[in-house]
Amino acid sequence: MLHTLSIGELGRNLNSGQISSVELTRHFLARIERFNSALNALITLTAEQALAAAAAADAARAAGGQGPLLGIPLIHKDIFCTDGVRTSCGSRMLDNFIAPYDATVVAKLKTAGAVMLGKANMDEFAMGSSNETSYYGPVKNPWDRTKVPGGSSGGSAAATAARLAPFATGTDTGGSIRQPAALTGVTGVKPTYGRVSRYGMIAFASSLDQAGVFAQSAADAAIVLQAMAGFDPRDSTSIDAPVPNYPATLSAPLAGLKIGLLREFFDGLEARNAALIHEALKIYRSLGAETVEVSLPHLPLSVPTYYVVAPAECSSNLSRFDGVRFGYRCENPKDLLDLYTRSRGEGFGAEVKRRIMTGTYVLSAGYFDAYYLQAQKVRRLITDDFRAAFAQVDLLIGPTTPTPAFDIGAKINDPVTMYLNDIYTIGANLAGLPGLSLPCGFVDDLPMGLQLIGPHFSEAKLLNAAHLYQEATDWHRRSPHGYE
Repeated sequence: MLHTLSIGELGRNLNSGQISSVELTRHFLARIERFNSALNALITLTAEQALAAAAAADAARAAGGQGPLLGIPLIHKDIFCTDGVRTSCGSRMLDNFIAPYDATVVAKLKTAGAVMLGKANMDEFAMGSSNETSYYGPVKNPWDRTKVPGGSSGGSAAATAARLAPFATGTDTGGSIRQPAALTGVTGVKPTYGRVSRYGMIAFASSLDQAGVFAQSAADAAIVLQAMAGFDPRDSTSIDAPVPNYPATLSAPLAGLKIGLLREFFDGLEARNAALIHEALKIYRSLGAETVEVSLPHLPLSVPTYYVVAPAECSSNLSRFDGVRFGYRCENPKDLLDLYTRSRGEGFGAEVKRRIMTGTYVLSAGYFDAYYLQAQKVRRLITDDFRAAFAQVDLLIGPTTPTPAFDIGAKINDPVTMYLNDIYTIGANLAGLPGLSLPCGFVDDLPMGLQLIGPHFSEAKLLNAAHLYQEATDWHRRSPHGYE
């Protein structure tokens, strides 16, 4: 079946003429029509535009055009602006917003010939760990539709896991690619901060947000990241550094690679989850890698640090949504203050309001030094811990999440418990480091993820290590029952 093939295999079939991009696109549109109503993974379907883009890809190939993504379908997280297509950010506030331009990520993948099938559901303004805060309702996990898929990129993760598209884009502010990738059994990559442009990506926390990719495998993710990465002069946080050829180094031997086992990640970790990580370490040792235990003493402070820094930045970024220029506007405002108050009160959901209020508080006079400034100091200590660890090892390894996917509704009314789902992922965002999650087994018939973190701009090494692990295992080839 076409939906079980890798991006490389699909590309070879397209090049040989066995299938056309139009046929491939129709296949995935049919799967979306069949499965999306139960999963709620997509907010917007762009079937007409997709078929037109697929026909253009077929014409380009017939004229001699080439490229690993030419004619390959994808789904974009609904946080990326897409010219002429609704970009909602999972919020009532932007339910009627039609983006007037493409985000750089969208433009780059469009230039590569990829075919957009639609826009994926997400936690409102990327604020959430379960994809339950969306204005459009929760996304269901295809492994068990009573469970969450993780968040905030839960729609992208669920769509990839259910084979509704070969790959999907996502964003990661505190684990929002890696955590849902782990809970849905797919590969998710968060690049180094600045490696992929943030232009046209609606901001949550500007010093933490990073675009990335969901795919079935590290090999597929390498192909997509190759097209997404690179300097963008329109993004002041973009890094002007050469982009390696990620697919070319996927099979480099791991002999001599030093992998650090993060001691802090195993404090309180459930035994069955820990056993999966130790099984993965055995495989890495068999591939020639050396494993050593390392400690990041300030890492346990990452969650409270993040939940000061991120809300502070979100309170600033979301001040533009005021009912005046674009987005939701309340009915019949009495005056300007009423317009602001009711538009924001009615347009934002509970979690977004909670974070705006928290951020405004920690930035206010009298509390800035006590909270925000202290959080930034701890952030530096965490960054220094990572730097010290990478002086000893090449990569760090540990679990992506403390538990498998939990029940929908189980934690939505307990913010602190919900925030702790990101306990293993937040540190990489605070330090701006690349990380990825890949499937490593099951607990209670639900997928679990193995997390790899590297020093800045080590995406090639991360993808290489993930690819060789996936060549030695078949966890990434497992499909949820009913979606095979």
